Amino acid sequence: MIPRRALLLAGLPLTLPGTAQAAMSFPADFGAHPAQAIEWWYLTGLLGDRDGAPPRYGYQLTFFRVPGPAPAEHPSALAARQLMLGHVALSDLGARQQRHTQRLSRALPGAVQAALGDCDVKMRDWTLRREGDGYRAVFNGPGFALELELASPDAPLLQGDAGISRKGASPEQFSHYYSRPQLLTQAALTLDGRRHSLAGRAWLDHEWSDRYLGEAQGWDWLGVNLNDGRALTLFQLRREDGRREWAGGSLRTPGQPDRSFGAQEVEMMPTRHWASPATGARWPVAWRLMSPAGEMVIAAAFDTQEVDARRSSGLVYWEGAALLFDTQNRPLGAGYLELTGYIGKPPMA
Repeated sequence: MIPRRALLLAGLPLTLPGTAQAAMSFPADFGAHPAQAIEWWYLTGLLGDRDGAPPRYGYQLTFFRVPGPAPAEHPSALAARQLMLGHVALSDLGARQQRHTQRLSRALPGAVQAALGDCDVKMRDWTLRREGDGYRAVFNGPGFALELELASPDAPLLQGDAGISRKGASPEQFSHYYSRPQLLTQAALTLDGRRHSLAGRAWLDHEWSDRYLGEAQGWDWLGVNLNDGRALTLFQLRREDGRREWAGGSLRTPGQPDRSFGAQEVEMMPTRHWASPATGARWPVAWRLMSPAGEMVIAAAFDTQEVDARRSSGLVYWEGAALLFDTQNRPLGAGYLELTGYIGKPPMA
């Protein structure tokens, strides 16, 4: 799944031959897969004054890698054999304001690249790399800079069937997909010149694929770290007429085997919409959820978390901090909600 997933639907020429469905191998699969048609690393999290405190800020850092127009055998080190795209956002939950920016560049040795063999991705001063048993991320945007130290106490969560995540009924519709939920986070945020020391939990997705998503026009996805240590993923793909094309998800419970969900085990029903004054899009920002994890409710921390990424991926999407509750409105956790396909499919800018 994308805007990370959005590039699949934005018209990029994803026509490379498919690859065998092989088991994942780490640390190699933490790194890049340049033969694949699209790949992304997606980091989100919530931050408060200490771990477990009410969140004050949410953030998104996403890197995309896609093949460029230059052939792989081009002799120049500066040839556009690979393209890199980056999206960054910071959500201030108190001010109910989101700041975001984007980048698009050819891969350049040492400056803009996704390394092989382990996670080491950069777009100049935006970086994400694995260090020891955790990660370090550094990025900035309008009026803010964020440095993150992320500890990963658990093994990767292999989504779907051992990391093969189905995206439709056809055997060709799948991605390689794993997550690192419940990342313990220490953060230094500089916001409008003022420095904050914060802590919280993060979620990292890494996904790569060669395949289109069938008849899907858009998708709804969420990744939530629950307060009791569990981690919930849910998604659904939608056709142009709004009908569901496919669905899935997973639940990680401490001390138990990870549980993947079949398409018929997941229901996601919108309960409230927000109309963007900037684009006219009508975003479903609150949902009733049904899955083997139980019945739950998720709602945007605030509505105005629409991202205009037409200068990089070509799409407008909604991506933002969201809060999870039980049916009695008791808080269960927090994470990120992603919505696409509610405003058409603009061409690449």
